[in-house]
Amino acid sequence: MKKAEQNSLSTVIRDYRESDYASLMQLWNETELAQPERKDDAVVIKRCNDMGGRLLVMEDVANGEIIGSSWMTWDGRRIYLHHFGIHPDWQNLGLGTKLAEASLEWISSTGQQVKMEVHKENKAAIQLYKKLGFFAFKDYDLYMIREFT
Repeated sequence: MKKAEQNSLSTVIRDYRESDYASLMQLWNETELAQPERKDDAVVIKRCNDMGGRLLVMEDVANGEIIGSSWMTWDGRRIYLHHFGIHPDWQNLGLGTKLAEASLEWISSTGQQVKMEVHKENKAAIQLYKKLGFFAFKDYDLYMIREFT
């Protein structure tokens, strides 16, 4: 039985606290958002938030477990929404929509555009993002350098 079915779906969406780091890493590992090449650690999270970003977490009130995250970073031009995910035991219950709506409410209040990336195979996420008004660029590919050697 899923954890969510055992609980009464009592969740809260709130700002990330440094004390959430271990639980957040556990969530990111469970949702495959944690990838070593991204180098997203507590120092990076703090730096991004200090620069105008925001990291929201969804917490299971019953046990204090972080079951969702939405990280919004600011580059001075656009807000990037990433590390968005809901723990697999809590998926398909409408919680992703709630977390996305809370994220977009904050982004909208800033008056900035929002941009995100999603893996082509993540059909459920793509469906959610389209429902929320996101669209895909058809004539762009993404290029990146992860490290300069």
